[in-house]
Amino acid sequence: MSRYDVVVIGAGPAGAATAIRAARGGASVLVVDQAPYGRDKVCGDGLTPRAVAALDELAIPLDDAHRIDGLRMIAGRQVRELPWPGGGRFPAHGAVWPRRRLDAALIDAAAAAGAELRWQTEGLPVVDDDGAVTGVEAGGERIDADLVVLAAGAPGRAARLLGAERVADEPFGLAIRAYVESPRHTDRHLEACLTLRDPSGVAVPGYGWMFPAGDGTVNIGVGALSTMKGFKALNLNTLLDAYRDVVRDAWSVGPYLDRPRAWRLPMSTVRRHGRGWVAVGDAAGLVNPMNGEGIDYGLESGMLAADLFLADPTSAPAEYDRQVGARFDEFLRTGRRFAFLIGHPWILRSGLRVAVGTQAIANITLQVMGNLVDSDTPGAAGRVLTVADRGLAAADPLLRRTRAAA
Repeated sequence: MSRYDVVVIGAGPAGAATAIRAARGGASVLVVDQAPYGRDKVCGDGLTPRAVAALDELAIPLDDAHRIDGLRMIAGRQVRELPWPGGGRFPAHGAVWPRRRLDAALIDAAAAAGAELRWQTEGLPVVDDDGAVTGVEAGGERIDADLVVLAAGAPGRAARLLGAERVADEPFGLAIRAYVESPRHTDRHLEACLTLRDPSGVAVPGYGWMFPAGDGTVNIGVGALSTMKGFKALNLNTLLDAYRDVVRDAWSVGPYLDRPRAWRLPMSTVRRHGRGWVAVGDAAGLVNPMNGEGIDYGLESGMLAADLFLADPTSAPAEYDRQVGARFDEFLRTGRRFAFLIGHPWILRSGLRVAVGTQAIANITLQVMGNLVDSDTPGAAGRVLTVADRGLAAADPLLRRTRAAA
């Protein structure tokens, strides 16, 4: 039986960030992942300025990524092209970096820092009779650890063992993406079409995206929230085809270069810590309900978990939960309530016109879509968040009672 200070279940951005930070701080670290090295994780591939800041903090060079200078938002005939805001905590640029290459860069940095990696190995937490996690079982071996970090993305067997599952009554999302060739692959803006409709013309609470990768290809995709009427019957492949027809001429897109792949976006969790363990990134429900983005939150939460463990292993899980809650809970709660709001079609139609209708509101929408808002956000966006949270809190019971049948 072997022992490590930290065992991380999952080698995506959140798990790799945890491993990098902990190993650089002198901890012995093991990372286990069911997939082989170099696997392609289905994703939109977009990196917000917040994610770029986190990668800079981890000293991960972005030479291999395509720089993005802003966001182009489309709502009906209204188009607004906005630069990422500068002068704050985050740089004035984002990036598009296909996940196969991003994840490899991160986990290679973890290995360079001294973390041990075991691929094609499932890790399951070991829970003692008192409910504390004392290690993992991986590859037929019992491995003890002072801290187990759940970073396995959307809930699976490990999450179920820890009670870190999605809250049943909270919204979640589904998304699908593919790659297409386009002469606009070097475009320096992410493009988000907020007025997304299914082939029958039904408004979909979500958006379609074109994320140029700078390598001859564009990541094309659509995402939808579970609060819409008919969500269970929604055909993502058909929705993606309909969106491709919308952008075909403007982007001169060709056929899909690969089979479109879909994934689920968790936006809540019952638990994100306990004695001997924490959940980070998607496993902790840290996904923005208003854009489906979570790479930046995954990087930040992974670094935070490692830093707190290095400071005090005993108090780290509870302190992690407190600090993550203080940083993100208000914004994410507001986003989930907003998801119920725009599940009502007439509210969705009216709200989208407002979202890009004026420069001032569009600037706030940009910050929300770019994950640039949290409990520390100053100025108008921070004030709007606080007011929106209070208003939606009052309306939340009604919104849930009148939600459309899925």
